[in-house]
Amino acid sequence: MKRIGVLGVVLVLGLVSGQTYTLRFNHVLGPNHPYHVGLQAWAERVAERTNGDLRILVFHSAQLGVEEDIIEQLRQGVPVGQNTDGARLGNYVKELGVFNGPYFVDDYAAVERLANLPVVQGWIERLAQQYGIRVLCFNWVQGYRHFMTNKPVRRPEDLRGLRIRTPPAPVWQESVRALGATPVALPFGEIYSALQQRAIDGAELVYANIPDMSLWEVLRYVNETKHFLLINFEVVGEAWFRRLPANYRQILREECVRAGRETSQRIVAEEGRIKALVQQRGMTIVSDVDLAAFRKAAEAAYERLGLKAIRDALYQALRR
Repeated sequence: MKRIGVLGVVLVLGLVSGQTYTLRFNHVLGPNHPYHVGLQAWAERVAERTNGDLRILVFHSAQLGVEEDIIEQLRQGVPVGQNTDGARLGNYVKELGVFNGPYFVDDYAAVERLANLPVVQGWIERLAQQYGIRVLCFNWVQGYRHFMTNKPVRRPEDLRGLRIRTPPAPVWQESVRALGATPVALPFGEIYSALQQRAIDGAELVYANIPDMSLWEVLRYVNETKHFLLINFEVVGEAWFRRLPANYRQILREECVRAGRETSQRIVAEEGRIKALVQQRGMTIVSDVDLAAFRKAAEAAYERLGLKAIRDALYQALRR
């Protein structure tokens, strides 16, 4: 089988021999995260429906490499894939950055409706045709991201002066800055050590990240700001995707959507258990957050990023 070299959690789809294809898929989350289980289920179903001719090898914990590097590799035709987000894809097609804007949408149903809007499909096609990135689906939702710190946070001013880890993309950075904190760009895998060494004062993450990374050892508070509903995109290289037979392309996408829906529902169902667990491990959940104040502060991010008109147009389309 053709190898790619040093890799982590990456979705790679590569031609092996004859009509057999292998996709290596990378993600930054740990092996116990619901996404890893969901991606493996996707791989199993694709293999079953193609009689083993299309294989997906799933790599957790960024084993294949840093997310931004993997995206550049797949653009060059390397048979890899990546679990990513709209903020990073917004580096190519600006409009897609809106999916990671603060308080953009509030529930999973809105995510699925967005996926079917013609304007959104147009952005996805532009991403494929101009930048070589093929979105297979984007209905994988990790849940709400909250600020996790060592002091309670109830209003934007409580974040003032706090260095908060966030991914290295303008939408993430400007959003966290608008909400009151100082954003610090770090790879996902460096969060624990950075907290331990006090290089950062906190992070903004979903509940499932806490047990996955044992963050109760270095953080004391989960402040339920709900500032992002984390929508993820599963992407591969357009050149590789086009080398697949048409029926394999359809199977790949159909099973991606199916697994994304199941995984998103599983995450919602498990959140109560995780909340109880983090409290047992000594963390305090701050639920009396002034969400109105945070929503108001968030508007500055849309203004700075030039995404307000785009967001409002999508809201209008959703209301139709």
